[in-house]
Amino acid sequence: QVQLVESGGGLVQAGGSLRLSCVSSGGTFRDYAMGWFRQAPGSERVFVARINWSGSVTDYGVSVKGRFTISRDNAKNMVYLQMNSLKPEDTAVYFCAARSPGYSGYYYYPRGYDYWGQGTQVTVSS
Repeated sequence: QVQLVESGGGLVQAGGSLRLSCVSSGGTFRDYAMGWFRQAPGSERVFVARINWSGSVTDYGVSVKGRFTISRDNAKNMVYLQMNSLKPEDTAVYFCAARSPGYSGYYYYPRGYDYWGQGTQVTVSS
């Protein structure tokens, strides 16, 4: 059973930066594709970024492309989300997700992932 724990959230002013981290345990980390999603109050959980097992393939949501960078360190069982030029509309709970090998479903939807962390709050003030 894979367990994911996010950290690094907090309060930041618009234009600032944060780096989120997610540590994985209980599985072979390099076997899993990883993703970040976010959920604002009263809204659905939406795709932010994804990365394949090796880190050679990344993809981003339209609203964060060019500002956020996803990366991973398989030796440390970690995935990261570097967030720059933050905007108030980036305020949300950010979730780390893992996708098992052979798991079906689109990468861009929550149902494409079978393991989730508990989330970390990011608040961007204007």
